[in-house]
Amino acid sequence: MNEEDQFDTCVIGAGPAGLAVARALAERDLPYTHLERHTGPGGIWDIENPGSPMYESAHFISSRTLSGFGGFPMPDHFADYPPHRQILSYLRSFADAYGLTGRIEFGAEVAGVEKNADGTWTVTRADGRASVHGQVVVCTGAQWHPNIPDIPGEFSGEVRHTVDYRSAEELRGKRVLVVGAGNSGCDIACDAARTADHAVVSMRRGYWFIPKHLFGRPVDTIANSGPHLPMWLAQRVFGTLLRVINGDPTRLGLQKPDHKLFETHPAINSMLIHHLQHGDITARPGIARAEGRTVHFTDGTSDDFDLVLLATGYVHKVPVAQRYFGDEQHPDLYLSSFSREHEGLFGIGFIETNSGAYQLFDTQAQLIAGYVHDARHRLPNAERFAQMIRADRPDLSGGLKFVASPRHTGYVDSGAFVKYLGKVARRMGWRTEGQPPPVRPLRRTEAAETGAAAEATV
Repeated sequence: MNEEDQFDTCVIGAGPAGLAVARALAERDLPYTHLERHTGPGGIWDIENPGSPMYESAHFISSRTLSGFGGFPMPDHFADYPPHRQILSYLRSFADAYGLTGRIEFGAEVAGVEKNADGTWTVTRADGRASVHGQVVVCTGAQWHPNIPDIPGEFSGEVRHTVDYRSAEELRGKRVLVVGAGNSGCDIACDAARTADHAVVSMRRGYWFIPKHLFGRPVDTIANSGPHLPMWLAQRVFGTLLRVINGDPTRLGLQKPDHKLFETHPAINSMLIHHLQHGDITARPGIARAEGRTVHFTDGTSDDFDLVLLATGYVHKVPVAQRYFGDEQHPDLYLSSFSREHEGLFGIGFIETNSGAYQLFDTQAQLIAGYVHDARHRLPNAERFAQMIRADRPDLSGGLKFVASPRHTGYVDSGAFVKYLGKVARRMGWRTEGQPPPVRPLRRTEAAETGAAAEATV
């Protein structure tokens, strides 16, 4: 089969992961089809997208310095931790800068993906149209399908998952219980502390709360700049520092952490401790049962509520191709990207780790594109890497013993993950990040305007 007769790659989703993949393919002049069910790029970061879990007080939990795609840093005028509207503008400017936007088919919802006998893939849209592709990269995101646990007993008030939460105004005049202390749970608990008539946050275990700034700098920039300590020493040093900064958590009604620092997904939040210290919100342990409007907690206390908000996370459903991805909580993907069982099937956005995601997406996208390129050109690297996909199972824990919970199944340490991706990329001769956008030549009218402006400043 000649190269021009080969099928292209289908990218499903135009959120951050899908955009990273599109850029990596475009940089190598690989043909691709890009499908997005919504009306513009951005994924969950477009608060107007139906089903998006975005809320008004949402900000990035990694700093702008360490969060941009390779070759395309976030602008200096962005906040240290950009709000969701800045993130959306960044993603859309990224798509425009690399000429990706015009190649996206918007309003194209995918109904299903089917593997064909010859190893190709048929992608069927919701309107019935189908197309055949050599590879499929699923970038549908991991925060669309809420994990909704049962509350023992019968609660007669309102119970909602935070996937439907948008604004603190929804909490005004209500007695609110926020269940969960992930990063969105902490944000929304702080919203409740400011606006609800009565606010309580329920956590099943104690957590380490990492402030967003230390010594006036975003905390991740300090960790990234070194010195890079062995994990056991970093746990001891930073654990001691957090105890000095936050004090005894039990004094605020929080439980003492039952694990070492970094052994759970980090809760990066500066404001929850502040509101607990000021009595704006009360901390309680897990829920024992509910009776009417009363919720009983495992420490024997109880309280009355109008609204229970479940900040209990999401499952990694892949409705377009679930039978090929398997486990909803953690699909078995090599390097969290490559299907081990189904050649030509990839996924980005399903990784659980302790750092910002975009640079990881970028590296994963570059590896996928490198592999597709070499396979398309029948280079020996492709078969070598295919063998690695099937057999290589590296330890990416970085020496951490993550807590036993569904979220931490398959969890990887970012440092160990990035290091190993770099090792694999070097072995294959693939780069690990995208290039700066091409310099677009000025149109004649723009050139005239630029010249006039220059003359005006002389």
